[in-house]
Amino acid sequence: MDKKQFTERLKKIDVKNKGVISLYNEISALAMELGLSSAGKASERNAYYLSMEFLIGRSFYNNLMELGVLEQTSEILAEKGIDINVFEEIEDAALGNGGLGRLAACFLDSAAGLGLPLHGYGIRYKYGLFKQAIKNGFQIELPDDWQRFGDPWSVRRENEKRTVIFADMSVTAVPYDMPVFGKRTNVLRLWQAEGSAEAQKISEYLYPADDTEEGKILRLRQEYFFSAAAVGELIEKHIKKHGRNFESFPQYNAIQLNDTHPVLSIIEFIRLLTADYKVNFSDALEIAKKTFSYTNHTVLPEALECWNADIVKKILPDIYALLIKIHLKQKDELTRLNCTREELADMAIYTSNGFSMANLALYVAKTVNGVAKLHTEILKQNLFKTAYKYYPGKFQNKTNGITQRRWLMLCNGELSVLLDETIGTGWRSDVSELGKLNGYIGQIAEEFVAVKAEKKKQLFKYIKQREGVDIPDNFLVYSQVKRLHEYKRQLMTAFAILEIYYGLKDGTIKNFAPSVFIFGAKSAPAYKRAKTIIKFINEIAAIVNEDEQTNGLLKVVFVCNYNVSYAEKIIAGSDVSLQVSTAGLEASGTGNMKFMMNGAVTCGTMDGANIEIVEYAGLENNYVFGATVEDISKLKKEGYEPLKYLADPKHGKAVKTLIDGTFEDGGTGSFKELYDSLTVGASWHKADNYFVLYDLESYVNALLKINGDYKDKNSFAEKQLKNVANSAYFSSDRTIKEYADEIWEISDAF
Repeated sequence: MDKKQFTERLKKIDVKNKGVISLYNEISALAMELGLSSAGKASERNAYYLSMEFLIGRSFYNNLMELGVLEQTSEILAEKGIDINVFEEIEDAALGNGGLGRLAACFLDSAAGLGLPLHGYGIRYKYGLFKQAIKNGFQIELPDDWQRFGDPWSVRRENEKRTVIFADMSVTAVPYDMPVFGKRTNVLRLWQAEGSAEAQKISEYLYPADDTEEGKILRLRQEYFFSAAAVGELIEKHIKKHGRNFESFPQYNAIQLNDTHPVLSIIEFIRLLTADYKVNFSDALEIAKKTFSYTNHTVLPEALECWNADIVKKILPDIYALLIKIHLKQKDELTRLNCTREELADMAIYTSNGFSMANLALYVAKTVNGVAKLHTEILKQNLFKTAYKYYPGKFQNKTNGITQRRWLMLCNGELSVLLDETIGTGWRSDVSELGKLNGYIGQIAEEFVAVKAEKKKQLFKYIKQREGVDIPDNFLVYSQVKRLHEYKRQLMTAFAILEIYYGLKDGTIKNFAPSVFIFGAKSAPAYKRAKTIIKFINEIAAIVNEDEQTNGLLKVVFVCNYNVSYAEKIIAGSDVSLQVSTAGLEASGTGNMKFMMNGAVTCGTMDGANIEIVEYAGLENNYVFGATVEDISKLKKEGYEPLKYLADPKHGKAVKTLIDGTFEDGGTGSFKELYDSLTVGASWHKADNYFVLYDLESYVNALLKINGDYKDKNSFAEKQLKNVANSAYFSSDRTIKEYADEIWEISDAF
């Protein structure tokens, strides 16, 4: 089928008496037929991206755009009296949570767009993480049954199912293929667990709570399940093509591990070669060392998985035995390198009755990469300092990126048209051409202001429909949308809002441009303090939005069930991107890049990719505040006393609303615990562990500086346009080219 046949068949679709879901599935099936009919030939050498999550968002509009039929579909439906936007009620596939999964989706998109043979492996979750509801300000978790709309973008491959074996049960892994359309069609293969009721739990929820042994076992089962299914399949495919010449496996296959979740695939790979195909252990290990590469996404030690040895032994005894064997092999190698006892302990795969997945990856992986310049330096100089000392050649940096296809062309058609009219359409196929915009900044500032106003209008309409909050069209939009975690410091933004609110009420803040602060975030169900921050933000929103003295100047919105589709609207409609993590803790960030590409200035700390954003777009076109990595290091050494910052009346008033009765926590005592975490600490951390109070004053000043600058609309628009013009570096096209050239050694097969 070609595009002409697609449009002819689309015109013949009878829309009478058909609901949105029925029509969605019919058009999607037709588009799948178009896409799969031109899939192209297989590549000799392929790369495979193993990830616990792929946050792909809604497929309908993106796939129609990639297939080059979105406009025609919209026009044909309009002729039939249907607005293509009705399909927005079809919810996102619940296959991921945050930046890790969204990055994986961007990478697949870019690889297909560039014609590079990169395929994904993951889990086809039935419910995903959860659907977030807000009740009395508190987060409530509900099952996210995304498949109730149908799943027309997946193909079940019944004849390619596999068996994954645990000590206590066997599980059937059934693959569902989601095509990734572009210059070539790649495949995201997601495994669904079938069999007993216990087996089916494996692919039921993303990240089940692991605060019990039962939860930990389920998490371990998930990670082994998709890792084992993936490498088992890849080995069998290799045998069919090349026989049992396993030494040539790395010649045809590159496997990238997206964080520590799929690292068990290394051990399963060695197990299969040694147990099923009688390859010598040392040979199997050497083959693995040429095949696997590891991406680290965090500098937080608690996020580096360490599996309890007893649990591994209980459900995966063969894997346990191999982990011990490889640990001893590593120890022998490192001893011959004259490592000290401390260095051996730091790099040990088996330690304190646990298996370190990061250390296993560091030992076996061909390459180890961070995801921003600062992050990679922290890995080399701090987190993985010992490994870097002995294996310096393994370490690389691959600054993250985002796909301009979804995050500019799809979500911001108005800005895309302005770019077309200004610099031509070449940027759509070669994103580096966005740099041409630098020559036109002053000339199109007014047009950009109009585009941003239109995107705000669309966003505010959506928020009104979803959240019931009215926001006037002229409001400046500050947005902080990301996973809820203390180090990301949504709490600091909440305190800053309170300081601005009280300043507006008492008249100390004057000439304030009307502004709205938009939050979007989910907290992990068991993360009590993060859930308390959500409640606190919602309490602030209720008071601020109802205060007639100030609500013409200030509003606060916590959007419910933040996801990719919500992000598309928020990112396109925002003026300011709040990227305020504690310096040294955000590995990279990708939300910051999406905002940049859509013309939002960054208000942030010198952390993660913020550093590179400022480097490319200019310090004068963004707003930097707060402690640096060096400042934080110094504070930790010399001692930090957060209580002294509460002596400032502005800070003290804002922070003490947690305990002075201004806000209600439903009798849970959680606001008091949150206050204590800042002032006295907890058993597992010191007071104000993330330096919220230290950075608060400089943060408020930065927000007010932005507010003042915004009054000169054209001058502010020029800052925003400078960010758009210099965002090409942050395209995942650039990132994927670097992986393809420097790690995977794959190329455009066309």
